[in-house]
Amino acid sequence: MNDRREGVNGPASGIVPENGLGSAARYHKKDFWSEESLSYSRPHYRLEKSARIINRLARGKEYDLLDVGCGPAALMRLVNPNVHYYGVDIVIHEPAANLMEGDLLENSISFGDKRFDIVLAQGFFEYAGDYQSQKFAEIAQILNGSGTFIVSYVNFSHRQTRIYWPYNNVQSGDDFRRSLSNHFKIDRVVPTSHNWNHSEPNRKLVKAANMHINVNLPVITQRLAVEYFFICSPRG
Repeated sequence: MNDRREGVNGPASGIVPENGLGSAARYHKKDFWSEESLSYSRPHYRLEKSARIINRLARGKEYDLLDVGCGPAALMRLVNPNVHYYGVDIVIHEPAANLMEGDLLENSISFGDKRFDIVLAQGFFEYAGDYQSQKFAEIAQILNGSGTFIVSYVNFSHRQTRIYWPYNNVQSGDDFRRSLSNHFKIDRVVPTSHNWNHSEPNRKLVKAANMHINVNLPVITQRLAVEYFFICSPRG
């Protein structure tokens, strides 16, 4: 699963004001994601940045990666060959041995009995609703003892808060961090990008600059970070 916000992969009509959530409280099932996931066949900015983080973590070593809510598995084309890619999602359009289909809210997040060196969940927890803590616990169970969990979450404290209508798990970054820290040690929090209009950058130079910003800038990040990557390790 990935979010379809203006400036990423979708039209402005997919955005609603914070006080106009519409049907955001419902859980979206296979009929919704069967069409929606096709919007992410081409890698977008956040996917490219997550691939950069993963490739730097692996540093040429043989790593097994699980992509939670993988959509059309576009990330598979961006990670280095030493990163062995596996993906799970509610809908898989092109079946493969390393891809598994299943409702990730109704079923446990897993891939057989495999354990992983890296688990990535980007654009997933905005749709997890009341399942958030349960899904953190399931991911903790399949992460190797020295593994890394990378999760993205929207900065709902941005100066221009706009919310994609299917979200059902809107909360502050501090609340998300507290829930996450019950299951993982948070090692780093990295802004995906900074943008005045709360959309991921789409101009070449702006994308290139943001791709290399992996620090929190005082005051600026809190107000202008579009999303965050929380980079975590297992609790002892």
